[in-house]
Amino acid sequence: MRVLVVEDEKDLNSIICSKLVKEGYNVDACYDGQAALDYMEAENYDGAIMDIMIPNKDGITVLREMRNAGIQVPVLFLTAKTETQDIVRGLDAGASDYMTKPFEFSELMARLRVMLRTQNPVNENVITCGSLVVDMNNRQAIRDGKVIDLTVREYAILEYLARNRNVVVTREQIRVNIWNIDDDVNSNVIDVYIRYLRRKIDDNYEEKLIHTIRGVGYKLEC
Repeated sequence: MRVLVVEDEKDLNSIICSKLVKEGYNVDACYDGQAALDYMEAENYDGAIMDIMIPNKDGITVLREMRNAGIQVPVLFLTAKTETQDIVRGLDAGASDYMTKPFEFSELMARLRVMLRTQNPVNENVITCGSLVVDMNNRQAIRDGKVIDLTVREYAILEYLARNRNVVVTREQIRVNIWNIDDDVNSNVIDVYIRYLRRKIDDNYEEKLIHTIRGVGYKLEC
């Protein structure tokens, strides 16, 4: 698989690239936002690791321009920022995941593997996540062979989480994708539905699938 590393700290960039090469990836490196866009337009990448605070267009601007150009390469953001709003902005712009510096390289490699494994377009009619099966033909959720009784809204939220499994989704993304544009829905309503889902999906099982990312949103983790 081919990965682009966009990091203006040259020593860190070099270390990340070396780790990726040892893991068997084909790697390209650049150090600013405009160069990242040039690489993305010239090559076909399976994924990218990108610092948010890079010169000549920050990472969020680069990602927005990628998406506007139809480039759907999954991006994992690196950031020294710990402010929730910065993380939310990155995820809302289309990032698949993020890591805050400093980080463990083993975790970075693990998150990259998950991102590359899950970010291809989902066309299947059945999504499996651990012992949970989401059957989109019959609009059913099944865990350990047992059909789970869900309301229409609960199922819609679960299917959205399943389509984006192993990826953090924000409350705003859930609202936009599940409710009508004119519906008056705040984050508390979404949190209530997530609690309902947890009771039905997770409460009777040791392995918990629905995870809260504090201040950001939720993730269905397989």
